[in-house]
Amino acid sequence: MSKNINTKLTRLIKYYSLINHNLIFSNKSINRYNRNQTSIKKNKTKKLENLREKIDKIKNCKLKEFATNLVFSDGNPNAKIMIIGEGPGANEDKEGFPFVGRAGQLLDKMLHAINLSRKNVYITNVVNYRPPENRKPTEKEVDRYLPYLKKHIEIIGPKIILLLGSTAMNAILHNADVISKMRGKWYEIEINNLKVNSIVSFHPAYLLRQPDQKKFSWIDLKMIRDKLKKF
Repeated sequence: MSKNINTKLTRLIKYYSLINHNLIFSNKSINRYNRNQTSIKKNKTKKLENLREKIDKIKNCKLKEFATNLVFSDGNPNAKIMIIGEGPGANEDKEGFPFVGRAGQLLDKMLHAINLSRKNVYITNVVNYRPPENRKPTEKEVDRYLPYLKKHIEIIGPKIILLLGSTAMNAILHNADVISKMRGKWYEIEINNLKVNSIVSFHPAYLLRQPDQKKFSWIDLKMIRDKLKKF
């Protein structure tokens, strides 16, 4: 129990260290650019806290009734890449962070392959509470959480969105096609007046079951790496 608490505390410390910046006083002239950037980041932090509170106050939600924790996000809120998965699993529900189980470990390896980590990406899910028995969220559940997800995207303002799995793909692209036909392509989407480059790829949990599909995910990852160089 104490190990889980320490793990959550460590992740929270890392999270807030990425989004809070202390002012440093010196005899040097004021860098107004840095001051403006600090103000922007503090404003983003406040918006994220407000969004989390709104999700936490959702009523009459079956997902929330059976879940242990609200799973909001992990990573760097100032990242250029936002990763969206399906929903929390058992490990995520226990720790309160997305992608911390076996699928999360694989995701970390995938990111490392293109020189990325949770320090320079931002991760969330379509729904913020674990569906019972790790089932897929229903269409009704996705629709209920979609406005919060769109607001989440608007606050982060990423340059690239990586949609992992069919649930994330369907929610954001409104496309019911199979992932094998949708992946490996760029889609310019508009979320709350924010235009973003989006790409679909297989969910790490699927890759654990079908490791032969990893070669296609590697193609998608390289496309992200190349696109990122343009920003």
